[in-house]
Amino acid sequence: MITINSTPARYTGGRFVPAKHPEGREGTMAHAILMAHNTSNDAERLSIRFDAMASHDITYVGIIQTARASGMKEFPLPYVLTNCHNSLCAVGGTINEDDHVFGLSAAKKYGGEFVPAHQAVIHSYMRERYAAPGKMLLGSDSHTRYGAYGCMAIGEGGPELARQLLQKTYDIAYPKVVAIYLTGAPRPGVGPQDVALALVGATFKNGAVKNAVMEFFGPGVANLSMDYRAGIDVMTTETTCLSSVWQTDGQTKTALTLLGRGRSYKEMAPADGAYYDSVITVDLDKVEPMIALPFHPSNAYTIREFKANMADLLHQVEVDGLEQLGVKNAPSLSSKIVKGKFYVDQGVIAGCSGGTYQNLKRAAEILKDSAIGSGAFWLSCYPGSMPINLELTRNGCISDLMAAGASVRSCFCGPCFGAGDVPANGAFSIRHSTRNFPNREGSKPGDGQISYVALMDARSIAATARMGGVLTGADELPNVPADSANEHWNYDDSAYKSRVYFGVGRPKPEIDLVFGPNIADWPEQIALPENLLLTCCAAIYDPVTTTDELIPSGETSSYRSNPIKLSQFALSRKCPEYVANAQAVQAQEMKRRECEAGDTGLGSFIMALKPGDGSAREQAASCQRVLGGCANVAAEYATKRYRSNVVNWGMLPFVAEDVKGWNIQAGDTLYIPGIRALLEGDGEEIEATLTQGDKQTAVKLKLPGLTREERDIILAGCLINYYSEED
Repeated sequence: MITINSTPARYTGGRFVPAKHPEGREGTMAHAILMAHNTSNDAERLSIRFDAMASHDITYVGIIQTARASGMKEFPLPYVLTNCHNSLCAVGGTINEDDHVFGLSAAKKYGGEFVPAHQAVIHSYMRERYAAPGKMLLGSDSHTRYGAYGCMAIGEGGPELARQLLQKTYDIAYPKVVAIYLTGAPRPGVGPQDVALALVGATFKNGAVKNAVMEFFGPGVANLSMDYRAGIDVMTTETTCLSSVWQTDGQTKTALTLLGRGRSYKEMAPADGAYYDSVITVDLDKVEPMIALPFHPSNAYTIREFKANMADLLHQVEVDGLEQLGVKNAPSLSSKIVKGKFYVDQGVIAGCSGGTYQNLKRAAEILKDSAIGSGAFWLSCYPGSMPINLELTRNGCISDLMAAGASVRSCFCGPCFGAGDVPANGAFSIRHSTRNFPNREGSKPGDGQISYVALMDARSIAATARMGGVLTGADELPNVPADSANEHWNYDDSAYKSRVYFGVGRPKPEIDLVFGPNIADWPEQIALPENLLLTCCAAIYDPVTTTDELIPSGETSSYRSNPIKLSQFALSRKCPEYVANAQAVQAQEMKRRECEAGDTGLGSFIMALKPGDGSAREQAASCQRVLGGCANVAAEYATKRYRSNVVNWGMLPFVAEDVKGWNIQAGDTLYIPGIRALLEGDGEEIEATLTQGDKQTAVKLKLPGLTREERDIILAGCLINYYSEED
C-alpha cells in the first residue's frame, strides 16, 4: 500500500534511481516555487515573501494587534480574514461577535478581505479564491495546505503572519523534499481520508517527512479529482511536514477555469533528473477504508483490521485514555460491541477535509432512500463553503441527506476542535475532519468527562449511518458509488458577492478599529536578563505533547483576543496546577524587579519530551510567556511552527537529548549563568545546574540552529520588543 525508501533518489526516465549527490534538486516543483519567493541571495537560508495570507477569527485579532503595536499602517499583501471557528457566538457573551466586528473594521482600515461567519471554512475559501500553481500562501492555521492546486501553502503561528504584515520575511533553511509517488486508482468506497490516514500512519511516528516538503506526482494523480487531491493534501499537516505541492494537469486547469481563475493555470511537474531526499510510493488501488482510533490521526488501521481485533484495540484506547487523560472509571467501550458488531454514537462530515463537494455528494448517494433511524446514532454534515452548499442544494444532495435523517449545518469548523457537535460522555464519534487529539472534541478530564473520536472517510461514515450506527466500511456495501477523476462542480460565488467585504489594496486609514471589552493588548515583556534561574512548573513525559494539551481548544477559543484571560487555561486539562505554579514564580520575579535585585531573572519552564504537535496556534507558547515562562526544555520539538512560536514569544527552545533521564519534576530548578552572553554571541550550548531537592547536577542545554535574528528576538524579550527596538 505504502512503501518508504529513505535513500536519496533522482527521478529520471519515469523511474527513481539512487543518487549519491544532491545535483538536480532544482528540478523539483518545490525548488521552483521556493526560489521564486526567496528574497535572499542564499539558496540555503531562505527569506520568503508570500503572495497572500489568511487567518480565522481565533487568530486574526492577536496578529493584527501584534502588527499594529509594531507600526503597521496597512496590509502590504492580500490578507483574508475568515470567521469559521467562533462562528456560533455562543460562548462568553458578546466576545465572539466583538471579534468579528473588530475584524471587519480592520479589513476596512488596513485593506483586507473579510468573510463573515457561516460563509466558508478558511481553507475552502482559499482554495476557491487564491490557490494557484506556483503561488505561496501563509495561514495562521496548521491545515493551510493548497498543494493540490500546485500552490505551496504553510500554516504557522501568528507572529509569522505579523512579520509579513510588517514586510519582513519568513526565514527557513532550505527544506528536504520528499517524493510522494502515486500509482493506480482508488477502489470504489475508498475516499481521500482513507489515503490520507494510511499516509499519516506510515510517516508520523518515524518522522519520515518531518519539516519536509511533500511533492506529489506520478501516474496515479490523473485518477484523482481535485476534491480528492485536496482531501489528501490537507491531511499532510498530520505527518508534521512543512508543506506540500502536487503536479498540475488538465483537471487542475478545468477546476481553476470553473472557479473563474483559468488564467492562473500553469503546468507543473518534476523535471527529468529531479533530486529527492527520499521517496514514498502510494499504491492507490491497494488502499482500504481506514479508521484512526483515538487519540491521534496516526493511530490508523484498516477497518477490516479493526473489526478483526476490535476488543483488543478498544481496550488499548481505554488504556490510553486513562494514561493520557487520567479519567478513571470511564464508560467501557466494550459495551458498544454487540453480537460482534461495533456500534458508534455519532458521525460528522465537516471542515476543510470532510466538507468538500465530492465527499458530501458520495455521502448523499450512499444514504439516498435510507434512514439513519431513531436510535442513539446521529449524523451531522457541514458543507465547506456557500458555493459548495449552493451546488449540493441545487442537485438534490442536501435534500437526500436531510431526508435520510442527517442534520445539515452551516459552513463552520467547530466540530474539528470541540466548538460544535461535542459527543456525550463515553460516546464514540466517527468524523471526516482533521484531528482526534485527546481533549480536542470536548473531553474535560478534570470533570470526569471523556469522549472518543475516530477519523474515517465520509463514504464509510455514510455507510455506517445507513447501517444505523454499526461501524461499516463503504466497500462493504453493494454497488457503492465510485469517485470519478473528472468530477467537477459548478461554482457560483453569488453568496460571496452578496456578503464578503473585498477591500484588498484599498485601505481606509480614517476608519477606527472597533474594540470589544475582551480585546486586550499583549502584556509588556522584559528583555532577557544576564542569567536565569528557572523553575519547572510542569513536567510532561508523554511521547508527544500536542498544542491542544498546552492550551485547550473549544471554549477557550473565545478568549484568544485576551492574552491574560486565556493564559489561565494553559495546560488546564493536562497539568491543572501549572498556572498556579507559574504565577507563584512570576510573583517572585516581579518583586525582584521592584527591588532591582541583581542580574539573575526568575522565570518558569515546561519540560516535555516532544512538544508542539498539531495546531499552529501561537497561544500554546504565548500563554506560557504571559505567565512568566522563559523556556521549554525538550528532547526535540514536534513541529517547526511550535518552536517558532516559542522563539517569537521570547522563550528559549532548549534541547537536551537525555532530558528524560534527568527525571525533572515540578519544583526543580535550572540555574543558567551567562545566557544573555551566549545569545549575544553564536554559542549553541551552555552549562546549567539542575537542582532537585538537595541534589545538584551539572547539565548541558543546547540551542541548535538559532539564527542571528532569532537570538535577537529572544534577547529583546519577544517579537514586538524586537520590532520596537528596530524603530
